Amino acid sequence: MTINDAHCHFFSSRFLELLTAGNPDFPVEGRSAAVAARAGWIAPGTPEQLADRWVEELDRQHIKRAAMIASIPGDEDSVGAAVARHPSRFVGFFMVNPLAPDVAARLERGFAEQGLRCACLFPAMHKYRLDDERVRHVFEAAEKHKGAVFVHCGVLTVGIRSKLGLKSPFDLRLGDPLAVAALAGAFPSVPVQIPHFGAGFFREALMAAGQCRNIHFDTSSSNSWMQYYPGLSLPSVFRQALDVAGPERLLFGTDSSFFPRGWQKGVYEAQVAALDAAGCSEPDRALVFGGNFDRIFRTEHS
Repeated sequence: MTINDAHCHFFSSRFLELLTAGNPDFPVEGRSAAVAARAGWIAPGTPEQLADRWVEELDRQHIKRAAMIASIPGDEDSVGAAVARHPSRFVGFFMVNPLAPDVAARLERGFAEQGLRCACLFPAMHKYRLDDERVRHVFEAAEKHKGAVFVHCGVLTVGIRSKLGLKSPFDLRLGDPLAVAALAGAFPSVPVQIPHFGAGFFREALMAAGQCRNIHFDTSSSNSWMQYYPGLSLPSVFRQALDVAGPERLLFGTDSSFFPRGWQKGVYEAQVAALDAAGCSEPDRALVFGGNFDRIFRTEHS
């Protein structure tokens, strides 16, 4: 069975520099290595070096392709370099803040020049409403370039911020999947990816997917948001998502991000067991673990 991972973070040296910009706890020279050391990570090195490390890891785990997310606005170049180095293995995603004055230029450059395929929105992080007209411009750019849009909803935690003692003043009220549906319905040709089954807004995510056939769920991470739903289990989450969205709109993901941890095989194994318990057929499982990703993010030769 082909396995593609629809949710990995490319935590580059530039990402670490931007994340801690202006923080006096870290040196100006060698900042990314110092931040990595504080976190207990292997220093990312150059984008090409990190890309090669990821390919070695994907080969070891028998993963065909993976989405790599530039996880802070301004780090598109790192993921662009990784995609250019391994175009058959990586699909480039990039985070944008629709409120930023240069967002139009970033969207055009990301989609058109750097070959990235999906713009990522984190409304709780950047504090905007999804019905803001500036968010609509992100969907317009994705439509123009035949790209996708990733929208993080619900609970948002960034482990590296906590590990480094950085504040995370996120407004979770802004990540409502029902607001995503309003946009997705206006751009039916744009695939929309909601990670973690809505990350706590499971009911709302199901409602949104029931209304808009271009909304997909990615299954990534431990899905610890289930603690807010007494009695809910991962098999029942998959069962309900399959009932509402169908196997054609689930994208397997792990939320893997840094080394030495690497690719999170335990997340994969838990999801395999959950789909077994949910009674998912082999053809449907093939769609979830690889086929849907290949359909949405086609290569030049497919």
